[in-house]
Amino acid sequence: MKLLIPADAPFTLDPVPEGVVVATYDPHAPLPAALLDADAAVVWGFAGPVLTQLASRMPNLRWVQAMTAGPDALLAAGLPGHIQITVGRGFHDRTVTELAVALTLAATTDLHRYAAKQRAHEWAGPGFRPLHDPDRLATIIDAQVLIWGFGSIGQHMAPVFTALGAHVRGVATTAGERAGYPCFTDADLPRLLPETEVLVMVLPHAPSTRNALNAERLALMKSTAWVVNVGRGTCVDEAALVAALEAGRLGGAALDVFAVEPLPADSPLWDAPRTILTPHVAGGRPLGVEAAVRANIAHFLAGEPLELRAT
Repeated sequence: MKLLIPADAPFTLDPVPEGVVVATYDPHAPLPAALLDADAAVVWGFAGPVLTQLASRMPNLRWVQAMTAGPDALLAAGLPGHIQITVGRGFHDRTVTELAVALTLAATTDLHRYAAKQRAHEWAGPGFRPLHDPDRLATIIDAQVLIWGFGSIGQHMAPVFTALGAHVRGVATTAGERAGYPCFTDADLPRLLPETEVLVMVLPHAPSTRNALNAERLALMKSTAWVVNVGRGTCVDEAALVAALEAGRLGGAALDVFAVEPLPADSPLWDAPRTILTPHVAGGRPLGVEAAVRANIAHFLAGEPLELRAT
């Protein structure tokens, strides 16, 4: 089998398994004609010229391994049904957790304000700071954290928030207990959101999740609550979020993902009050990819079903 791997992949597949020919490619440019006969490809899973070729110009293609947590871009590209898509579920659990917790702690410790004071050479302390401030989210200790999108990533980050003293609940497509945490559905949001102090969003991109956090749901939240989005930017109604921040109806927002990326220079999010922005850096550092690719190569060569199939 001929397997394509992007030149910037976090692994080299060395040694190469028997029966496999590996070719690297530039993920930001169209594939050269010599690579269009490949049987399989590892991709980042974002829109680009390669995805178009996977869908329409590679007659031998039978398997695509995404290094992203979800297959949305690949499915949108219209790959033929005979091509097996496998996803990066688990690849990003630790790195996305790391950023989600960092953004939350930046909010509770006021790091963004101290950074501005540092640039201005202004001393901003020490002073007395109450642990629980009625006017702002000042600590994660005893805070009510709601993780909306309680899949692999959400379940991984839950115990980290717990270790920091938070009370954690999840929201998923089905209710019950997951990984030892109470889990609810969207239908419970009218009850859960008014109690929430940190809303961590890890939702995938899908028609059902577009603008899931809208003006109506934002209005249910505490004026001191923070929204942390490390899932997909399309899941937040950005205009409604900015309106809530500007009106003081929301404590703040820490966002790593946006409806349009790169975030346009004229987006009001840049200057929205009490907002921390990072340029989609939670992902891009997948862990365990090589082991997953090796396992699926063995399945592919043996004619067996692949692991973590999206279709």
